[in-house]
Amino acid sequence: MRNLSKIRLSTLSSVWVLTTMSAMCANTALAQQASGSLRDGADAVEEIRVLGRKVNLVGQASTASEGIVTQDELAIRPLLRTGEVLETVPGLVASQHSGPGKANQYYLRGFNLDHGNDFATLIDAMPVNMRTHGHGQGYTDLNFIIPELIGQIDYQKGSYYPATGDFSGTGTARLSVADSLRDNTVQLGSDGGQENWNRLLATGQSATGTSSSLMVGLEAETTDGYWDDVNTDLKRKNLWLKQQWQHGNNDFSVIFMGYHNSWNSADQIPQRAVEQGFISEFGSIDPTSGGTSHRYSVSANWTRKGGSAAWDASVYAIDYGMDLWANFTYFVETDGDQHHQLDDRKIYGWDVARTQSSQWGALSVVNTVGSQLRYDSISEVGVLRSEARRDTSVYRTDAVDEWSAGIYWDNQLRWTNQLRTTMGVRYDYYDFRVTPLQAAFLPSLVLNGGNASDSIVTTSLGASYAFSEAVEAYVNAGQGFHSNDARGTTIQVDPVSGEAADQVDPLVDTRGFEFGLRTYLNDQLNASIALWSLAIDSELVFIGDSGSTEDTGVGSTRHGVELTAYYYLDATWTFDLEYAWSKARFDDELDGSRDIPGALEHVFSAGVNAQLSDELFFNIRLRHFDEYPLDGGLRADASTLANLRIGYRLNDSFDVSLDVLNLFDSTDRDIEYAYESRLKSELDAGLGPVLDRHFHVFEPRTAKLNVRYRF
Repeated sequence: MRNLSKIRLSTLSSVWVLTTMSAMCANTALAQQASGSLRDGADAVEEIRVLGRKVNLVGQASTASEGIVTQDELAIRPLLRTGEVLETVPGLVASQHSGPGKANQYYLRGFNLDHGNDFATLIDAMPVNMRTHGHGQGYTDLNFIIPELIGQIDYQKGSYYPATGDFSGTGTARLSVADSLRDNTVQLGSDGGQENWNRLLATGQSATGTSSSLMVGLEAETTDGYWDDVNTDLKRKNLWLKQQWQHGNNDFSVIFMGYHNSWNSADQIPQRAVEQGFISEFGSIDPTSGGTSHRYSVSANWTRKGGSAAWDASVYAIDYGMDLWANFTYFVETDGDQHHQLDDRKIYGWDVARTQSSQWGALSVVNTVGSQLRYDSISEVGVLRSEARRDTSVYRTDAVDEWSAGIYWDNQLRWTNQLRTTMGVRYDYYDFRVTPLQAAFLPSLVLNGGNASDSIVTTSLGASYAFSEAVEAYVNAGQGFHSNDARGTTIQVDPVSGEAADQVDPLVDTRGFEFGLRTYLNDQLNASIALWSLAIDSELVFIGDSGSTEDTGVGSTRHGVELTAYYYLDATWTFDLEYAWSKARFDDELDGSRDIPGALEHVFSAGVNAQLSDELFFNIRLRHFDEYPLDGGLRADASTLANLRIGYRLNDSFDVSLDVLNLFDSTDRDIEYAYESRLKSELDAGLGPVLDRHFHVFEPRTAKLNVRYRF
């Protein structure tokens, strides 16, 4: 009900876009001229070319593990889900255990990041991670992204960058919207009825003045899915508008993003139900799971470059909402375990930085000072019990006001032509205000509300030495942090049982170290190696499914190695290889083991790109992760997936591409857990919950054809 006005707004906006697309054709040349004056073409969405990661960062990067992904690579990469754009970050895995409208589950550097905790994601300075979220802290839903309009992804590993605060323990990905388009396009995609998948994408840019332009992107996607007893009924809609101006050394832009989605989902299923023949691997236990979500944002950005100083400033406002119905344990409770998680909020913030280049005697120095503010006004967040999407009772719901302010200083000093150092310090202050709205245990409405605050200082230090123009070494140490759920900072009693509950530390710091090498040889080989470690203190974790907290009781340490190699044989062939090994261990035994459940140990990916002619290319990619530990002393099976994209340009106006996803029709598991659940038959037989593997298989091999018209 609360999203109806937004749906109507999205529909009207979509109609307006389709109407104006034809007018853009006449303005294409002017738009290219205007956008060219706005920024160099490096950020433009170019024609399909297999260029990959041909960016030399020797002498520029601060670590061996950071990098840049351009639209050229995204344009040729076969994607099953939008969230997989983050798999361009070496070693990162984006899986899914539920429906296509839910955030992916992410893994990196020995972390099961859940849906985004400890990995920060931003788009044009707007945060994507959700604090105090209805499903999980740091929730990162990328379904509002239109991959074809991403100009660049800048990724950083580790906590060595003072410009990034919350959720940055393992790293950060900064997505930027493209500044210009080479062509206006309309693209239609279909799988020929295999899953009734269809996609419409329309993009265009029109000059609105001699130094200004408007870029538009409209996306609509539907699918029925491949499940035995669940029609996915995905209805995903995106609208992006970007207005740009240039005046002298100043660049201005205003960006609107509108997203709405609804879906049904088949969640992970218990292995015993498949083995006993109750369901197939494509079946479900509760076919009424699913959800709806929306995200509307407006951001304004200003960049000023000239002389020795530069300014970057952004302000933003976000309207976000989610309703999610899920059932992971089925009938542990006699009347069923489905729950309804909800989140409704507004987010406001800014990000301002000033960079000054100067000389300290004979030394070249660059200093950046910045300020960031974020305010989350959450009108309702919580968990209710439900049956077939009908609320039956409440666990807890709350209203939350959470705001934070951060300031930082980043210093980059060049001592010689070979030696550079980086140094940074950051201060963050957080304020939490929790107002309980509903709870199963009524006294908790009084006891679990209140205010809390905390602050943290984090530092970083690094050095790099260039042995030549082609080889550079790096060493870095630093601190990062993540915030915990606001409700955990004021809790006193369990909102369901009424038992005493421990409060969480509002801010939990991480400490990291990294040593690495990078080489860029003969404009052909781009390779790196990084050895890293990361430690976290003992912490309390807020459990979003139950509205309570859980104490791990011990700290944890992770370390690992990452290798990347991108080789450009010639104008036709490009090869890439990425490998990550990590070991994650509790500092002391927990439940009889020091292994951390869900921590991937071996992640391998490889790709072959071929530009066979000016018209024809193909890209084939393989991703593999090995066995990894689960709860109860179990280990998950290894998993391998291959995807293929073939593209052909018919003429100056039309091109086609074919994606074959899960090329070898693998039945490996996309994700796997071990926990207790109870089936209806077990409930009827008087049996208790059973520890079992629960998994979500890969989607079967699917072919998707896309036809694009350029004008």
